[in-house]
Amino acid sequence: MIPVLEIGGTHVTAALVDLPGGRVVQRTRKPLDPHGAAGDIVGDVRRCAAGLPVPAGARWGVAVPGPFDYAKGVALFAGVGKFEALYGVDVGAALLGGLWQRRGDVVFLNDAQAFLAGEWFAGAARGHVRAVGITLGTGVGSAFLAEGLIREDGPGVPPEGRMDLTEVGGRPLEDTVSRRAILARYGDPAADVRDIAERAKAGEERACRVLADAMTVLGNALGPRLVDFGATALVVGGSMARSWDLVGSALRGGLASGGWVPDEVNPGNADPGDGSRRTDTPRSPAGTTTGPGRVPVGTARHTRAVKPTGSAEDAALIGAARAAATA
Repeated sequence: MIPVLEIGGTHVTAALVDLPGGRVVQRTRKPLDPHGAAGDIVGDVRRCAAGLPVPAGARWGVAVPGPFDYAKGVALFAGVGKFEALYGVDVGAALLGGLWQRRGDVVFLNDAQAFLAGEWFAGAARGHVRAVGITLGTGVGSAFLAEGLIREDGPGVPPEGRMDLTEVGGRPLEDTVSRRAILARYGDPAADVRDIAERAKAGEERACRVLADAMTVLGNALGPRLVDFGATALVVGGSMARSWDLVGSALRGGLASGGWVPDEVNPGNADPGDGSRRTDTPRSPAGTTTGPGRVPVGTARHTRAVKPTGSAEDAALIGAARAAATA
């Protein structure tokens, strides 16, 4: 079993992963205060992982959002609205002795890259030679993968593989596609994105338009890159992907306008939303349909397929385990 951590903007998950089986076998999830003091954040991470029965001498995989110096294990959060107190903190050293005993016992990697690596290894991107992953939460996370390896340069790949570093109309992409941008566009200070989604489901035109406009912009920006990269799968995860019925059509339309026309969207994998699962299509080879909010993934091959997963957590945990195992 491989011990892993997935650190999100408001939570931390500690887990053990059975990598050959492609599954998470044990997990603990705790909230994090993104505006807390550095010692409190590190302490919460340590306490979350404390109860795991970690094998002696195990190497940890840790998925964490950027900006972060993954080679050195140093946090570089600044101007991103979370974990500002950790700026310059050597997280690897701060957890030394508590979780791992040597510096070589931990591998840090970007959370979006961990998500896509996990989906390629045991999920929605399995069987695709070139795939792209997008996570939609407080911002836009992204990763580009070819033949099992993350790519940070080359045709179609944005700087460092990060769509958040790209611009639309001379402005950063996240000025249009992010939690803060959607809230600003909607204009109700009492509403969060979840509220906007609920209002859109109820038929409110303004809420529908705000979500659709953001996803159309994302699709327009991403489509040409998918074409140049030669991607045959786009896997979409994160909290906003749980509202796929609201955002999926606009994203597909934007992708098509950008030149990347999906052949089918999540074929045969509809989740009825009542807690049941469809059984008329095969599950993913490694059975990775468990976990919070995940949508079952089929094994059909497509020239261009968009596959929403609903949650990025399981895939990120599996991807972090794979990074630890191959380091």
